[in-house]
Amino acid sequence: MKTAGIAFTGRGARLLSELIRKLRAEGEEAEGAVLSSAFQNMSEKRRQEELPEGLSVLTESLGSWTKRQFQKADGIFFIGAAGIAVRACAPFLRGKTEDPAVVVIDETGKFSISLLSGHLGGANDLAREIAALIGAVPVITTATDVNGVFAVDQWARRQGLMVCNPEQILSVSSRLLAGETVGFFSAWPIAGELPHGLYPVSREDAQVVLDLHRPEENALWLCPKGVRVGMGCRRGTPAAALRTLLEEVLTQEGIPEKAVYALCTIDLKKDEPGLQELARERNVPLLTYSARELAQVPGNFTPSPFVEQITGVDNVCERAALASGGTLLRKKTAKDGVTVALAMVELHLTWKEHL
Repeated sequence: MKTAGIAFTGRGARLLSELIRKLRAEGEEAEGAVLSSAFQNMSEKRRQEELPEGLSVLTESLGSWTKRQFQKADGIFFIGAAGIAVRACAPFLRGKTEDPAVVVIDETGKFSISLLSGHLGGANDLAREIAALIGAVPVITTATDVNGVFAVDQWARRQGLMVCNPEQILSVSSRLLAGETVGFFSAWPIAGELPHGLYPVSREDAQVVLDLHRPEENALWLCPKGVRVGMGCRRGTPAAALRTLLEEVLTQEGIPEKAVYALCTIDLKKDEPGLQELARERNVPLLTYSARELAQVPGNFTPSPFVEQITGVDNVCERAALASGGTLLRKKTAKDGVTVALAMVELHLTWKEHL
């Protein structure tokens, strides 16, 4: 998780420095800054002496810093008054599926408050993690948590699943909070026992559906981000041509674009501008493999003598899609010098992380 913190006072800065150090020790990517007002009327030398280790003095406005972190960070924490944090975040709020986790900590380190995106953004978990690191009390206010009820959106995030229609979360949570049961269907096995309030049903009768494909209109749709797209192309193929075929194939298969987590191809294409541009657009990695690695991928693939002559392997897109294992969803489709294949990675889902 990529996090960023800011302190409003010198005392808060010392707490922030300690927290950044501990987060990094836990393997987190964390950065911290302090408002320049915390060091007013100090010389530059004195400021550097007083500035805690690992922090920088903010040279931009709090609003600019917050906007920048909303664009790049997974989690943001403010050390200071909650009101200041609320006003700083307000102009940049987009929705629960897009906003980062936001946590507020008082400058004495007594409370770690989940302020925004508690479930989907992970603020509840971040607040708990911070509280454990600095000895604070985590403050969680989401209804499912305070009532000990299964939170479907929080579980989905922990499993790496997308909530495709978040407007349905309220309906599911309201039923569980009222003591009612909710029918659940998954296209994949899930280790452990169903949480209290859920019961297994058919896809057609479920109120919550975990599948690559869109369910009935009123069901909450959970979808794994686990589709690998294998791609091949002629040299110099523009991103528009690659994009067109990819979108056509996904539409034909009924798979949402957000389910794609990687573009995969042969290493001969690692510098292909069109593929690089498409990966940036989708915010996914471009994974490349040598001809030798692709040749070792097990399975029955659509051979092409021409492709083998050029690349040294009989098929690029299908083999690249399956280079990390999984199941082939769509064999090679070719159009205008572009080839596309789809594969689904192996999922390892568990109910244990709903607690």
